[in-house]
Amino acid sequence: MSDRLSKLLNSYESHISLPWPSTVSADERTIFLVYHKEDELKLRARIGEFEQATTQYNHPWTLLDLTNSFETWMADQDYKETYFEDPEYLTGLYGDFADELVESLKKQFVDDQDENDVIAMLGCGTLFGFASVSGLVEAVAEHVKGRLVIFFPGEVHNNNFQLLDAKDGWGYHATAISANS
Repeated sequence: MSDRLSKLLNSYESHISLPWPSTVSADERTIFLVYHKEDELKLRARIGEFEQATTQYNHPWTLLDLTNSFETWMADQDYKETYFEDPEYLTGLYGDFADELVESLKKQFVDDQDENDVIAMLGCGTLFGFASVSGLVEAVAEHVKGRLVIFFPGEVHNNNFQLLDAKDGWGYHATAISANS
């Protein structure tokens, strides 16, 4: 149990097992599980352990995998061949992609949840360059009644989150859990 993901899992389990206060903001209901980008495949292989750590404390678990979201969205675009020929045309569409992604994600959990549920998002790294993870988290978090758990390949320092090796990060007042927590 000495590897980074085991430590992350233990820290998460310690946090998720605590009683949840009922009157907290969307920011305070959001949990970032911050891990090294090199651990992505290992984390995916162990995602069931995070689900088990959640459900053993009577918190239903819904996993939203963002991994193929851009490809799925792009496949539905009428002018996709034009975008591949000249990718600069895509720049103006990233907002459309992000908006449609938020709506798609909400359809997967909004009607069937309560204050005890955990909505987990995996695959945030695949959005790099296509959508703002911070904007996505903020838009989704306000619709989550329980806890929103973000699997986040990056770093956090003083609530400044950096996805992958991005130079710029963003400030967010969520709970950050890492292998060092």
